[in-house]
Parts: sequence; C-alpha cells; structure tokens
Amino acid sequence: MDKLIKSISKSGAFRAYVLDSTETVRIAQEKHHTLSSSTVALGRTLIANQILAANQKGDSKVTVKVIGDSSFGHIISVADTQGNVKGYIQNAGVDIKKTSTGEVLVGPFMGHGQFVVITDYGTGNPYTSTTPLVTGEIGEDLAFYLTESEQTPSAVGLNVLLDENDQVKVAGGFMLQVLPGASDEEIARYEKRIQEMPAISTLLESDDHIDALLKAIYGDEDFKRLSEDELRFACDCSKERFEAALITLGTDELKAMKEEDHGAEITCQFCSKTYSFTEDDLEEMIHDQAK
Repeated sequence: MDKLIKSISKSGAFRAYVLDSTETVRIAQEKHHTLSSSTVALGRTLIANQILAANQKGDSKVTVKVIGDSSFGHIISVADTQGNVKGYIQNAGVDIKKTSTGEVLVGPFMGHGQFVVITDYGTGNPYTSTTPLVTGEIGEDLAFYLTESEQTPSAVGLNVLLDENDQVKVAGGFMLQVLPGASDEEIARYEKRIQEMPAISTLLESDDHIDALLKAIYGDEDFKRLSEDELRFACDCSKERFEAALITLGTDELKAMKEEDHGAEITCQFCSKTYSFTEDDLEEMIHDQAK
C-alpha cells in the first residue's frame, strides 16, 4: 500500500510530507508501457501531484501539467484529496542513460517550458498558476512553484528508481515547508540538514525509506506524525463518460462513424483502457438525439 505521512516539528515551525509511491508509479508504467526516462519523468510528476493534492481540503482536484519543448512532450496528471492520482506522458518511449553509470536522465531532455498547476475547488472556477521549469527534474520545479506561487519556502526531493530490467523498484519523496513563526536559527538548522542529507535515491533504497526520509529531515529533533493517508493510481474514466463525449459530436459525425467505421473505439489517455462502441450503440445515440 502506498502512503503519505504528514508530520510537523515540535515547535510547529516546519511541516513535512514523506511518501511511498512505488505501486502508483509501477501501475502507471504498466498501463503506459513507458521506457526508462519516460517512466521516471511521469513517476516524478505523479508524486509531485500527490504532494500538491495532499495540501488541499474538501473534494478539490489538482491538475499538474509539465509542459516541456523537448523529448518528453507534455506530462499531465490529475490527483484528488482522497489519494487518487492518474496521469500520462505524451512520449512514452524516451530511454536515455549516462553511459558511464547507467543513471536515467530526465532534466536535460525536458527542455524549456512551464510547470502549471490547476486547482479545482468544485465551484466552477478553477485556479491556475504557472511557473517556469527551472531544471526539468520535477522535484526542483515543484519546490520553485511552492516558493514562488504559494509563497511558502519549500524543499522537495522525489525520484523513481528502476531495477536492472528498467522496471519500477521504488518511488517516493518528501516535501519540507517553513511555516510562519520559524526563527532564523531554526531555519538555518533545517537548511543545513537538507543541504547535507544523502541523495534522495540513496534514501529511497533504505530498508524503510519513510523512516529514512523523516530521519534525514528532522535529525534528532522531535516531531509528530499527524496522519497516514493511502495513495493509489486510479482513473475515473467510464464508458458512460465517453458516450457522453461522443454524443457531443453531433448526428452527422455519429452517422459517419457507423457507416464508414462500423463502430468506434476510444482509449483513455490517463489509463490506456479502451472502450468499444458498436454500430447498434451509435444508432441508439443517433436515435436519442433525434427525439
């Protein structure tokens, strides 16, 4: 079970989220058949969105768009406050590694672009905020967004580690934020720990990376676990939803599909599930429109 732990320092001046998102990213890889770099880029985006959604209340939904101008194309993710996330990457076939170490590369091939966050509070007026991609590594881009757009100084580390067969081995990360009332001395201590903490990849490879992340963030300082929430890859697509979309095409287009294609197939971008509509299905839609 994937999970997100919310915690706060004893002084109340810092809060941290730590995540195990291994199964979430593993399912995304299976659904989209992503190669190494695309797997890591999509996985990091899903984790970033899980963090952002955990910051919301009620029935809000958060859409993250990582819009680069290079190899990956766009990466789109949608998450809600119940721990559900879905997403896809336009180019699933990017597979670039350092020759010397085999390290999967992402940032250098993201290109220039934007980190877009759309928050839907269910009121019909979603709020959109955009910051530039700083490095294309996603974690740094999320930290920059939180600091610049939400005016909350933040440190973020997230990654996806692959095994020798380029399958997801472990995925997760953390977010640390400075809250109002933090003293300069406290900020200096936390900054020093973050600067000196092991690489996120090293922490994720620990036997219990949740505890390893918390230890790296808080050191010997007291903190409180506030909650533990389940996370999962889940898509809310349905045949009924795609049928409603087909109906909006109008009678002429539906007749053309029936007569020329003898049916229709629609594949969900977020989860790759395909829905089939027969000639009879299309005829029924045409008939309903004629009423």
